[in-house]
Amino acid sequence: MNKNKRNNFWMLVAAMLSLALALNACSGTSTSSGNNTGTVSVVAAENFYGDIAQQLGAGHASVVTILSDPNADPHDYESTVQDGVAVSKAQLVIENGSDYDTWMDKLLAASPNSNRIVLIAANVASDLLPDNPHLWYGIDNVQSIAQNITTDLEKLDSAHKADYDAALAKFQASLGPIQQKIAEIKNKYNGTPVGLTETIFLYQTQPIGLNVLTPFEFEKAIAEGNDPPADTVVTANDQVTKSQIKVLIYNVQTVTPITTNLQNEAKQNNIPIVPVSETMPLGKTYQSWMLDQLNNLEQALGG
Repeated sequence: MNKNKRNNFWMLVAAMLSLALALNACSGTSTSSGNNTGTVSVVAAENFYGDIAQQLGAGHASVVTILSDPNADPHDYESTVQDGVAVSKAQLVIENGSDYDTWMDKLLAASPNSNRIVLIAANVASDLLPDNPHLWYGIDNVQSIAQNITTDLEKLDSAHKADYDAALAKFQASLGPIQQKIAEIKNKYNGTPVGLTETIFLYQTQPIGLNVLTPFEFEKAIAEGNDPPADTVVTANDQVTKSQIKVLIYNVQTVTPITTNLQNEAKQNNIPIVPVSETMPLGKTYQSWMLDQLNNLEQALGG
């Protein structure tokens, strides 16, 4: 989007938000008091946070997710006027932060509201990796984020505190099978050399104990939409063609000619490919998404 189009877009967003706020004022409804169903109005930047918020909401939260297309590259997302209107009405907004979803910051700035709670996951995550915004892949991080979502829901709706506490306990327990699967894979395959097309899966390769051979500079560049240094491309290709890695873990939402070439080389050398995604696939919960990918990884390592 060029500069003029971008400026026109944000002028349109501002105009639509002004209209939405004016209509709320005419109807006697405050943007900080929730919607007319009596539930807490939540907007999540990404669908995995939306799913987690829905589970934690215990039937008392109305959740709108902005980014939910499993085929889109989240880094390239361009927000819409409808997104802005949803944010303007939200009591709680959940975003990832760490320069991952900066478009949400623009939406928030377009509709200032001192009563709205903004939860930035990167600010409450317990285990951040350097230069890696994909913190929702860390189960410890998700536990901390869930706790903070619950705290915010209880601030906004203290009458249902017991329900929120029970939902949190249920959610935290549901992460147990994921942690158990990580421990099982580590017990079998600790130290196994693998390749990554980008940084997203480091939050799980590290606790599993897998030996990631791909140069970090390569992974980071691909994750950020940049061309990796030429020497790292050569190294990553050699690791595949010389069968130095046992599995290639491939982000299906960050695809470039370089990563496609790696994928093709892995196929030619009979190296299993494990697809992973940044956005939760349709029909999944956060838990089933994470567990399915780990099961695929375990199968590939065993193959």
